[in-house]
Amino acid sequence: MGAQLRVYKRRIRSVTATKKITKAMEMIAASRIVKAQRRVAASTPYATELTRAVTAVATGSTTKHPLTTEADAPARAAILLITSDRGLAGGYSSNAIKAAEQLTERLRGEGKEVVTYVIGRKGVAYYGFRERKIADSWTGFTDSPTYADAKRAAAPLIEAVTQETAEGGVDELHIVFTEFVSMMTQNPVDNRMLPLSLDTTKEEEGKGEILPLFDFEPSAEDVLDALLPRYVESRIYNALLQAAASEHAARRRAMKSATDNAGDLIKSLSRLANAARQAEITQEISEIVGGASALADATAGSDK
Repeated sequence: MGAQLRVYKRRIRSVTATKKITKAMEMIAASRIVKAQRRVAASTPYATELTRAVTAVATGSTTKHPLTTEADAPARAAILLITSDRGLAGGYSSNAIKAAEQLTERLRGEGKEVVTYVIGRKGVAYYGFRERKIADSWTGFTDSPTYADAKRAAAPLIEAVTQETAEGGVDELHIVFTEFVSMMTQNPVDNRMLPLSLDTTKEEEGKGEILPLFDFEPSAEDVLDALLPRYVESRIYNALLQAAASEHAARRRAMKSATDNAGDLIKSLSRLANAARQAEITQEISEIVGGASALADATAGSDK
C-alpha cells in the first residue's frame, strides 16, 4: 500500500505543476486578447474606407484592371491561408486549414488551378508533412503581426495578380483566416480579395449610397495601380489582426479547459490517495491488534 500511495502523491504533484502552467498561459492569453481587439478595431475603418475608395474609382471609370475586372475564363487562383505559429490553441489552426481545403476543392471543381500561400508554422507543417507544394510561406509573427508583416506577405501576391497566367500569374486571390466575433466565438472564413466584387462590397457596407462622379489625374488606371497594393496590404493586415485575436481567445479557452481538467484530476487522485492511506492505516491497526492478540495468547499459554 505504501508504494501505491507514493504513486498517487507523485501524480498529484505532477498534475499540480501542469495546472500552474496552464493557468499562467490562460492568464497571458486573456491579457493579450484585449490589446488584439483594440488593434482590430483600429485597423477596420482604414480597410473599409480604402475599399470604398476603390469602389468609387471602379464605378466611376470603365478601365479594366486586375483589382476590379474578372477574367473571362479564370484559370488560376491563389489562396492565402493564415494559421498560428504555436499550438495549445485547441482547433484554431486545424479549423482554418479545413476551410482552406474546402475552398481548394471548390475552386478545383470550377476548373481552376490553385496556388497556396501560408502564414504560420502550423499551416507550413501541415502541407510539408503531406509533401504538398506551397508557393511561399511566412512565420514568426502570427500572435502579434505588424503592418510590415502584412506588406511582406502581400508583395508576391500582388506580383502574381498583375502577371499573366501564362507567366505564373493568377486570376483570383482568396484569403482564409479566423474571424474574431467575440471572446467565445471565432469563425474560419474564406473571402475573395481580388477581383473586388463591387455589388458585394456595397451590400457588406450596407450603405446603398450613390457614389459621386470623379475626374482622375493622371488616369483611372494609374489611380487603381496606386490603390492595388494598399488595398491588398490593408485586407491582409486586418485579417492577421483578427486571426491573432482569435488565436489568443482559442488559447485562453483551451488552457482554461486544461486547468479545469487538471483540477478535476487532482480531486480524483486525492480521493484515491486518501483511500490508499486509510487502507494502509487499517492494515497497520489490524497488524498491531493481531500481534497483541498473539502475544496475549502466548503469555496465557506460558502461565499455564
